[in-house]
Amino acid sequence: MHLASTFAAVALVVLSATLVSSSLSCAQHSHGAAGHGGDAAVGANPGPARGPADDPRTAVAFPAEMREHTLANMRDHLLALQEIQSALAGGRFDAAADVAERRLGMTSLALHGAHEVARFMPPGMQDAGTAMHRSASRFSVVARDGAATGELGPPLSALAELTATCVACHAGFRLSRASVPPAA
Repeated sequence: MHLASTFAAVALVVLSATLVSSSLSCAQHSHGAAGHGGDAAVGANPGPARGPADDPRTAVAFPAEMREHTLANMRDHLLALQEIQSALAGGRFDAAADVAERRLGMTSLALHGAHEVARFMPPGMQDAGTAMHRSASRFSVVARDGAATGELGPPLSALAELTATCVACHAGFRLSRASVPPAA
């Protein structure tokens, strides 16, 4: 790989990490950094941070235990994205594919208790979650192809698509501090 290609690949990985980190921190913190300007389009300028009362995202209430479980899952998703980026940066395409499928892909649903959590999500949030899991499985396939071809571009593009599903969900939804009783 040429030096310019390597630099471009690293820049894309850093940008992806920054976008996901910013989106996740905005969704999880309650100290006023929750605004996304109401535009869920990828690449949209999030605008200035606003307080929770001005947050246009749909507030979703979970039972307290399920809320903590969901936040822990999202932190693990962010860690998985970092591990994927690190693996790609080291040319370990198969390792990136394994992390994506095992921790984020369609085969990870049981690991995260997705069926339990989905009962408390509005349909749009369920759709966003499903899109993320499917996108991670697609990334896994593309990354395995990259192991055969040595081309970094397609896996990075698939990773950007995966990251965009995270950004879109966090731009449209937030977990509220309000709690609902556990479902029977």
